[in-house]
Amino acid sequence: MHNHKNLKIWQRSMDLVELVYRETAKFPQEEKYGLTSQLQRAAVSIPSNIAEGTSRASQKEFKYFLSISLGSSYEVGTQIELAKRFSIIDQQKAEEILTELDQVEKMIIGFMKSLHI
Repeated sequence: MHNHKNLKIWQRSMDLVELVYRETAKFPQEEKYGLTSQLQRAAVSIPSNIAEGTSRASQKEFKYFLSISLGSSYEVGTQIELAKRFSIIDQQKAEEILTELDQVEKMIIGFMKSLHI
């Protein structure tokens, strides 16, 4: 259907994962199995589900995986907000991630709308 590596939403979401990993590396050690792990897993889920969706035979299935990706992006947003509340992440870095996340979400939603099913 699509080569996921050529999709701008996949590329941009990969950049987001990299940004999340750089910031979570600075989180306290006691969060390693808590917020750090949850945040990393949710971020990785975004491009992973986009990639998996491209392998599906129908646009309906692809849209389903895009919706999972979108859900994961909302998880990332929530977890960044928690990290801000607990003063685990710098406000400026949090806003940088949230801004990038907003752009990825808009791209996913736009792509979902473009799939005619």
